[in-house]
Amino acid sequence: MPKLKTHRGAAKRFKKTATGKIKRHKAYKSHLLTSKSSKRTMKLRKSALVEKANLNAVNKMLPY
Repeated sequence: MPKLKTHRGAAKRFKKTATGKIKRHKAYKSHLLTSKSSKRTMKLRKSALVEKANLNAVNKMLPY
């Protein structure tokens, strides 16, 4: 069986935690920030976990 390749785009966006969960950054924080409230942009700074529905697909992209 050949080695699996890591999806490089996914590797830059996701990180695995010590318990095996996958961390991600929240969307909508790159531009058009003047119309968004400061409370909203502060909440977007925090990282989140990948949802259960997408976990299988992300795990396939990050085999190691």
